[in-house]
Amino acid sequence: MFLALLLVTLLIAVAVSLLVVRAFSGPADRILKRIIADEISDAWLKYLKFAILVVGVSAGVRIYELEKYITPLRADKDARVLALTGERWILEIYRTIIETLQGIAWMLLVFFVFALIAFVIIRFGEMRRDLYKSQ
Repeated sequence: MFLALLLVTLLIAVAVSLLVVRAFSGPADRILKRIIADEISDAWLKYLKFAILVVGVSAGVRIYELEKYITPLRADKDARVLALTGERWILEIYRTIIETLQGIAWMLLVFFVFALIAFVIIRFGEMRRDLYKSQ
């Protein structure tokens, strides 16, 4: 039963991550092409997609949290392993979706903050260049 839960959480984390990649590919592509006006922006976009997938899966599949279903909670001899009931399955699936989205949201926040900083620097450079051209 534990292996089924591990496989289900992995598949859900991958699916949610791929949905986020699909949703953010267009905006990220436009941002990268604006910031990096070169062919290398395609490589950066591929890396960003890969990073979203890795962060989503690593945040969504919480191995240490799932260990409670195969090891006792306490160190004494009377401790038992938690049973995987239907309610726990639903809770773990919900946690997987939320944790996947939360991990990806933090990663994308960092990406967009740095992209905004780069955009402001580029705009400032363009404004200075246009100012010098008009003089």
